[in-house]
Amino acid sequence: MPHDGLVIGFDLDMTLIDTVPGFSATLAALGAELGVDFPVAEMTARLGPPLDHLLIEHLPESDVAAAGDRFRALYPDHAITSVGVLPGAHEALAAVRRHHGRVLLVTGKFPANARRHVEHLGLDVDRVEGWVWGAGKAAALRQENATVYVGDHVHDVEGALAAGAVSVSVLTGGCTRDELLAAGTHVVLDDLTHFPAWLDAHLLDLRLEVLARDLRARGSLLVAFSGGADSAFLLAAAVRALGADQVAAATAYSDSLPLVERDPARDFAAELGVRVLTPTTHEMDREGYRANAGDRCYFCKAELIEVLTPLASEHGLAHVATGTNADDARAGFRPGIRAAGERGAITPLLDAGITKEQVRAASRAWGLPTWDKPAAACLSSRVAYGVEVTPHRLARVERAEHAVRDLLPGVRDLRVRDLGESASIEIDPAALAGLDAATQGALHAAVLEAGFAEAAVDPRGFRSGSMNERLPDPDRYR
Repeated sequence: MPHDGLVIGFDLDMTLIDTVPGFSATLAALGAELGVDFPVAEMTARLGPPLDHLLIEHLPESDVAAAGDRFRALYPDHAITSVGVLPGAHEALAAVRRHHGRVLLVTGKFPANARRHVEHLGLDVDRVEGWVWGAGKAAALRQENATVYVGDHVHDVEGALAAGAVSVSVLTGGCTRDELLAAGTHVVLDDLTHFPAWLDAHLLDLRLEVLARDLRARGSLLVAFSGGADSAFLLAAAVRALGADQVAAATAYSDSLPLVERDPARDFAAELGVRVLTPTTHEMDREGYRANAGDRCYFCKAELIEVLTPLASEHGLAHVATGTNADDARAGFRPGIRAAGERGAITPLLDAGITKEQVRAASRAWGLPTWDKPAAACLSSRVAYGVEVTPHRLARVERAEHAVRDLLPGVRDLRVRDLGESASIEIDPAALAGLDAATQGALHAAVLEAGFAEAAVDPRGFRSGSMNERLPDPDRYR
């Protein structure tokens, strides 16, 4: 499944919204006009079928079409403001957005009235397809490549199955669990409050399957292994798919890799039983890297892949793989990804659509110690663009960060940014809020002791990639 192609379909009545009050009021108004005493409670007990199916049991067949038209005309005045969302509806739609997906509303309701509900209730929907029922819903689902359809009625199940989509049913309509299961639904939830967790697990399972198939097809792999959460997960996934003898980890040693990262990375790889290669890279010899313009990462990744490619060949490994995930590609400013791709490196996590959140969830499920490891970008990422990268600067940053971590034990995310001769200390916002004057003074002194002329705590706190905020034209380097 393409990581940017997720489409989830939802039914409207009794799935996202509680239509009963509005439907009842409109039916009562229609009955008053026609002089018909409709059994409102009975007719609203199992909403979902087209209106004509409900009216034909109480009106002459010749009158049904006109009565349906009149019902739809009365509906806006009697049903929009009285109808609310069902529990978990907004959260279910938000869960799709969190996975960068689109929301398709496929309903038997008159399209204009369906849109009125969407607008009044602020439902986050991309497209509304109305007046479709049962297997007829499949055409709209297939057209948008929807892989999941969520409904409350056995005929919603019919539509999902006809489209080849996963059928998810909720018990907020009139159908029972047994009826829905007998119709062939894949999943039954009590209500939509359970949908976000189900979707998280469903997508993770799908993407892990895609990743495993991809890795098996590769045959063998050299993983560019920094020791971070992404490359550690990729390394573990490769071992699961291929076996340890077909996988190796390459941790490139250079001035930009913090010394504190080296032993844990080697230990992690050794626990998996894979070979650990530690080539030396010389990105500092590249003028573009030292110049530290917005495309510095391009020269770093170019050096890394150009060193690892012959190394992989030497050890009989078919591919060089990086731990780039789906969120990295969406970030928009990643010249390093471009450099690696131009040199033939593969990105299995990105290709499977696996996000950072999913890396952590799967790592935790697999018992990997890196599942909650804080982001640990290279030391050069701490140096402001336009300030030359040198071994002296990187060593100074590493000393300063080490001192700050000693003063703030337990703080997950922090950085010391080199702005030239001054340093900006970024601390996790939660820890920053409780920082007293004495501790701020100690941090200031420690960073000066590491070799900076000036230092200040950034009041905005830690922000991953904050140096990009100082870059005047990031599009230039994409």
